[in-house]
Amino acid sequence: MFVFDPYSREVDIDPYPLYKTLRDDYPCYWSESGDCWVLTRYEDIYNAGRNWEVFSSAKGNMLDDIPERAGSTLGTTDPPRHDRLRSLVQYAFAKRGLEYMVEPIKAITNQVIEQFIDNGELEFVNDFSSPVTVGVLSMLIGMPMEDQEVLRKNIVSILSTDPETRQKTAESMASFEWLKNYTGELLEKHKLERPDDLLTRLLEAEIDGDKLLDREIQMTSLTLIMAGVESASSFMTMLALNLSDHPDSRARVMADHSLFANAIEESLRYNTTAQRFRRTLTRDFELHGQKMNAGDKVILCYGSGGRDERKHENADKYDIDRPNAREHTGMGGGKHMCLGSPLAKLMVETAMAELYRRLPNLERNAETLDWIASTTFRSPTAVRYSF
Repeated sequence: MFVFDPYSREVDIDPYPLYKTLRDDYPCYWSESGDCWVLTRYEDIYNAGRNWEVFSSAKGNMLDDIPERAGSTLGTTDPPRHDRLRSLVQYAFAKRGLEYMVEPIKAITNQVIEQFIDNGELEFVNDFSSPVTVGVLSMLIGMPMEDQEVLRKNIVSILSTDPETRQKTAESMASFEWLKNYTGELLEKHKLERPDDLLTRLLEAEIDGDKLLDREIQMTSLTLIMAGVESASSFMTMLALNLSDHPDSRARVMADHSLFANAIEESLRYNTTAQRFRRTLTRDFELHGQKMNAGDKVILCYGSGGRDERKHENADKYDIDRPNAREHTGMGGGKHMCLGSPLAKLMVETAMAELYRRLPNLERNAETLDWIASTTFRSPTAVRYSF
């Protein structure tokens, strides 16, 4: 009997064979172990992401979410509150644009590379992708670079779930409290010093007399830190992994940097780190002959949507020439399309171009990868390269 358990190590390590069975045979599947419905086809995920009146995020957007997040972040609110929050946060993001960040990202990347270039090897997550993203966050919201290690440790803890109890551990909850206090202290410091960065612009953002509340700024900052230290770092790690596993594509990208943009989109389609996000039904809803009830949890398998053969020809092939590579669910969709996606893509493209320029002979070591235990994200804990 087929079983899909979102808490299983099998799903952490390689969910794609299971996704294919779900798409083909069980497109609207009730997971007893997950206590949720599972949607895996691109069209269903796309439609659910836009139907927020039925597929609500207001009770949390992770299968095992921390209750305090629900209703407090962009990802865990519905309109009209979501639209107000997004407008104000977007105003702060857009006030200065992104192009000014290219040269600083290059500088941060080269500072990071200098730390390991004489070693002949690197562990990609801790030596490169994580310090680069923390460096960019430091520039954006004044977060000290030396906090990288403790931040990553706590964020991985927040995202992890006990596979036996299906609950957040005491360590996870303590890590969330630590991060909440950390962002609170960062916010208070910005109120006093007002540096020219994104966090200050969030404090000053105003549309028609409406401003963000301190708690909204704190939770937005917390989300930015989590997204940067885990999501963006893992996004970069997965791109490097995909290119190293497809050397012909990597050689073409290194020779012609204009190919980076589509290689990035294809990586998000093929192997996104953002695998499964939750919604809660506000009313009864029927799909593929299955009746889902109001109050039921539903997980949208973004990672499966990108591999749906109904949408993408040869979906299991990594193809940097794919004409519709941008049509993926790798960064969400609808009202909850990732607000930071333009910044994340700019950072990843800029940093990876510099890495390949400095280390053209970078080769991944032969090893079995270990993957984080998460019902939401998928990324390796470590990937080793030699050069």
